[in-house]
Amino acid sequence: MKNRNWATMLGVGLATVALVGCSDFVKKDEFNAQAAQISQLQNEQAQLKSDVEANKASIADLKNELETKLQKYDAQISQLQGRLRVDMVAHFDFNKSELRDQDKPALNDFASVVHQYHPDAVVTVEGFADPAGSTAYNQRLGLRRAKTVRDYLIADGMSADQVRAVSYGKARNRQVVPGAWGEKGAANRRVSLVIDFTGQSESGQSAQPTGGDGASSS
Repeated sequence: MKNRNWATMLGVGLATVALVGCSDFVKKDEFNAQAAQISQLQNEQAQLKSDVEANKASIADLKNELETKLQKYDAQISQLQGRLRVDMVAHFDFNKSELRDQDKPALNDFASVVHQYHPDAVVTVEGFADPAGSTAYNQRLGLRRAKTVRDYLIADGMSADQVRAVSYGKARNRQVVPGAWGEKGAANRRVSLVIDFTGQSESGQSAQPTGGDGASSS
């Protein structure tokens, strides 16, 4: 009887030791898993920081090269967060969306520089009109202008997936010479080129393009 009780107690004791051992093993396993996760996060953070620094350097190189190439065209280049805006590359005649021959060399240089320094960037062609005519018509006219430049850049070797077109029409806050139209409004009839390194459109400035023709002029 005593032997039987002793055997029972020994079995319980061994089982208890086994459970304690398993508990220690589980805790160690969890610790190792957490340590691995922390290490992975640290590696990802380091990679992200490296990518950010590389992107900054790429933007700086591209900006400098664009300024060098486009200065003879009086282009204005401004740096946004993760983007570059190139203004005054192409202008249009009154109520027209055809690209002028004198603007093609600037677009050629733009395309070659982007291809060399940041071939994966997304370029948004923004079309504008002067304030003459209706808002709806100018929205469509601005889009036709943007599409004309987009198609030219694609024909010049840029990927169709890389270039998109939007219109701001005669939006007053985007007019170079507010209220000016006709001969005085030539600066308003233009496109701007935004080089987007994130693939996202500019916050707060996205325009909804429209199609078709109107009866008013710009």
